[in-house]
Amino acid sequence: MQLMAGNANRPLAEKISEYIDAPLSKVEVKRFADNEIFVEIRDNVRGSDVFIIQPTSYPVNDNLMEMLIMIDAVRRASATRITAVIPYFGYARQDRKPGPRTPITAKLVANMITRAGADRVLTLDLHALQIQGFFDMPVDNLFSAPVMVKDIKKHSKLSKVTVVSPDVGGVARARAFAKRIDAPLAIVDKRRDKPGASEVMHIIGDVKDRSCILVDDIADSGGTLINAAQALLKEGAKEVKAYVTHGVLSGAAVAKISASALKELVITDSIKPTEAVIAAENIRVVSINELLGKAIKRTAREQSVSSLFY
Repeated sequence: MQLMAGNANRPLAEKISEYIDAPLSKVEVKRFADNEIFVEIRDNVRGSDVFIIQPTSYPVNDNLMEMLIMIDAVRRASATRITAVIPYFGYARQDRKPGPRTPITAKLVANMITRAGADRVLTLDLHALQIQGFFDMPVDNLFSAPVMVKDIKKHSKLSKVTVVSPDVGGVARARAFAKRIDAPLAIVDKRRDKPGASEVMHIIGDVKDRSCILVDDIADSGGTLINAAQALLKEGAKEVKAYVTHGVLSGAAVAKISASALKELVITDSIKPTEAVIAAENIRVVSINELLGKAIKRTAREQSVSSLFY
């Protein structure tokens, strides 16, 4: 087994390497004057089971292309099997045609990864589960719930907790979360008039005097979480925290969340935290290195990955 990483989230790759007790292979990633990416694998990978760790986060296109080139380089170097470990799968929100003459970009990205030479994909909390079917190869979609639940048990009094879905589409995720900690469920009913903007309508469920925990997979602009927190507090919630797997947090999202009614936003390091995220007082990062490390080891040993969650 060999681990290697691009530049998208080197700190996470190093944590995984330390957990597995396997060094990262030497990979040189350079850019020409016109920003073309060049990759050279410095270690011998012939006959190896290779895991390439690379989230396709901002800058999405650069990190995606870097991963594809690494896959191609390893395939041409005669690796036995190549697993693309993608903690955050970019373009996952483009999983269907929302209107005429629009692309299904998640499928396009799946095709690119397949044609580059990957044999399987290991990812975390896909925005849309049907993306697994876009690949003609095995896809292991891990869930951050065990990591998040462990953190909730450590920092919250479970008897006072209500798990909240910030929208109707996330009910299944929130319900599974609530079941793990034996907590009641509430739903924020909202209308989204345009991308990046949301209007909260009303709360389904009793949140009065409860410690509410919003659960979601992606926080981008932060508008959904901020509006949901305001609505919950208006309905009598004692406090509102949010647990989100992928902290995209683009633009002024960090500043908005820092100034919001959210007591705390907890995200994973599936995306490399920016300096603004690290400096924010009400944003905390938990690592998914052990979860990914266990999945990588089980994949290398041909063991069950799904048993990590049951």
